[in-house]
Amino acid sequence: MGAKAIKLGSKKPDIGLKSPNGETIIVREFEPADEPEVLRIFHEGLLEMVPDTAFRGLRQHPGSLLLYAAITVVGFAVTMCWWVIGLLPALVVCVRYLYSRRVIHGYLTEAMSRDMGNIEGFYMQSTGSCLWVAVLDGKVVGVVAASGQLEESGRAVELRRMCVDRRYRRCGVGVALGEKVLEFATASGYSFVNLGTTAYTPAAHQLYQRLGFQCVGVTNGYITPGSRPSLPERLFYRVRYHRYSFKVSDEFITWQGNLS
Repeated sequence: MGAKAIKLGSKKPDIGLKSPNGETIIVREFEPADEPEVLRIFHEGLLEMVPDTAFRGLRQHPGSLLLYAAITVVGFAVTMCWWVIGLLPALVVCVRYLYSRRVIHGYLTEAMSRDMGNIEGFYMQSTGSCLWVAVLDGKVVGVVAASGQLEESGRAVELRRMCVDRRYRRCGVGVALGEKVLEFATASGYSFVNLGTTAYTPAAHQLYQRLGFQCVGVTNGYITPGSRPSLPERLFYRVRYHRYSFKVSDEFITWQGNLS
């Protein structure tokens, strides 16, 4: 399929879905006037990853827990002070928070220096890519992007930058955004839709599974773009990277065709 046909995949009519409250969610292509709200939602969504990785993520890494426990035991053995048992774990959690914040801010800087700092040029003027916003009650409440890839298994598109304003979650916005990317992939002739996430919140993984994505791999110790993998960072910032994939089957294409 030629480049022109690929880009036409983003020109289908806007998705209009009903939220649980009966309001219509419109998913449309990004416009320059949307940029302030898109960047706000993206920025706030990334900052939510700081406590997510620092606190919730700690429970998912038993190796780190054992290391921190060993540090506490050694500290107590050296000082023979009972207060060390409470102080060192609290100090470790604070350091994890600081390193998570540092890495996430580095990732934000990296994103702004690449695609999110030039949305129009990176997504809207590039073949096989697009960025959409979700509008609810006249307000931009979510964002998602797609970027074409080439893989050994066939042509794929990557679902990227999905963020939903925290005030409008559990309203079906994430589902509407995800379905827009799947529609784009189908219309553009892609074979797969891929995504990766370091989120530990169950809601994020439940959303991808609800859309039909399958987890195809997990990487422990993932190096976040924009980070500096120093020894302290490896000790106090460790995340698990989940890779999901959706195969665009003939049945899905037929189902999409029946909706149009």
